[in-house]
Amino acid sequence: MSNEKKQCKTTASLCVKLDKCEHYQKFAQYRDKILALSNESLEKTIAIALSLCFVCAILVSISAVALKPLQVENKAMDMKKNILDVAGLLTEGSNIHQDFAEKIEAKLVNMETGEYVEDLDVITYDQRKAAKNPAQNTLIPKDKDLASIKVKAKIAKVYLVKEGEAIKSIILPVHGYGLWSTMYGFLALDADGQTVQSINFYDQAETPGLGGEVVNPNWRALWSGKQVYSESGEVALKLIKGVVDNTKDGSEFQVDGLAGATLTSTGVSNLIKYWMSNEGFAPYLDKIRPECEGE
Repeated sequence: MSNEKKQCKTTASLCVKLDKCEHYQKFAQYRDKILALSNESLEKTIAIALSLCFVCAILVSISAVALKPLQVENKAMDMKKNILDVAGLLTEGSNIHQDFAEKIEAKLVNMETGEYVEDLDVITYDQRKAAKNPAQNTLIPKDKDLASIKVKAKIAKVYLVKEGEAIKSIILPVHGYGLWSTMYGFLALDADGQTVQSINFYDQAETPGLGGEVVNPNWRALWSGKQVYSESGEVALKLIKGVVDNTKDGSEFQVDGLAGATLTSTGVSNLIKYWMSNEGFAPYLDKIRPECEGE
């Protein structure tokens, strides 16, 4: 039987079932009644408007469901692209998924102990979703909430760049509130857990041309080689007003502030101070640093 004959048979069968359906018959009667009304009829106008809304809603819902896998795929690719970017491994025209699989290793970290978590699927784990789940997050005391985020996920997803077994880069997810938005990004460190390689904010809604300059490649380049911790072990890295004088002591802990964006600059300094402290990734860096030094 040809496809056309099969389609005709299916359509005929559906029509027979509809003819026997009591609800469809009532609908058909109301439809015929509405169509018979004058075009100036208020009831006809409202009925047709509601019908159009109903049909459009169905089409939008179908489109949303159909496009969801593509949206998920694009989101995953964009995240991998940002991680490769902050690691200095992004090249134009490269295969994002292949480069990520070959060069980046994702690990889950217990934020309290700094130990790796092995009993969760690192691929499907979503730290941002976990931070919104009371069963998977931790409330941050107000006096310690420097980044103004209120809660944090109990488990974080970090990324390692390796050459063989040697760790070359440690990429940490960081976020904190600026002027208008929570800024989400990645901070890439050398294997010493001290020297900054790069920073990248992939999700933020700060003022374009002002706080939005956190995505400016020229500003991001200023972070390379900066130091996170002072000799006493305190988080010393921060943004300052104006331009850093690299001839002065302490300049290794300073980055140029964002012109005209004091609150965004403060927000960046605060999120760095929070996530590099004992409330953030310091316990993890303390654990992994001897491993890196041993290599």
